[in-house]
Amino acid sequence: MAQKPMVEAVDRALALLDALAGAGPAGASLAELAEQADVNKSTAYRALSTLRLRGFADQDDASGFYRLGPAAYELGDRSYSPQNLAQALHPALVALSHAAEELVHLGVLSGDQILYVNKVEPERAIRVWSSVGQLVPVASTSMGRALLAARNVPDEMLGGYLKNLPENRPVSPERLRMSVHHARERGYAVELGENETDVACIGTAIMWGTLAVAALSITALAARMTDARQRELAGLIVREVGPLLPQGLSLLPSLCGTAGR
Repeated sequence: MAQKPMVEAVDRALALLDALAGAGPAGASLAELAEQADVNKSTAYRALSTLRLRGFADQDDASGFYRLGPAAYELGDRSYSPQNLAQALHPALVALSHAAEELVHLGVLSGDQILYVNKVEPERAIRVWSSVGQLVPVASTSMGRALLAARNVPDEMLGGYLKNLPENRPVSPERLRMSVHHARERGYAVELGENETDVACIGTAIMWGTLAVAALSITALAARMTDARQRELAGLIVREVGPLLPQGLSLLPSLCGTAGR
């Protein structure tokens, strides 16, 4: 027999939250949610009223349907804030930098730019100007391209990420499209001297379920970033970063498949 919940009211509220998540943006009626959560309608109504007061549920005035409220979404955002991600992933970045003997960055999406939130330098220095808190264009960086690929941004929307590129660092729409498509296929994106002359990066996304919440990159001199080296670095990411990811975070399956070939 399944163990009886210690606090049944909490269990019912969690069941309703799960039902709300399953209903999606369109929401669901009180009767549908009560059935999904296996509670009677009066109990569901009281619990949903409390969830509404706390912002975890919302109700459409016209249809009366309930849906997840903003507080429910904010829980995940707060848990995987840039500061929390930087701290939680730091051991993995250190291990990767040591194994690759290259510079490693962690970044998150901020509009049409990537925000650096962590950086680990190797013992052998590479002349790259970067710092935590720096913003770089999505379109010209491997981390940005990896996030566009992992988030399945449609081709027709990619052009919006080309607007704020520096004049001396142009990226054509076709180049960005091809880079994003290649990233989807192999699990990592590459930029070769497109963000900084003579410098190249390989980047991949960090996933929370089906959502890409961050990206990491390995930076090296462009002369060292051969096709063989790219595949080698992809394998290092899988071997070094994968086992050190906090519970709930993962690498892209396509990256793991590429590293295994």
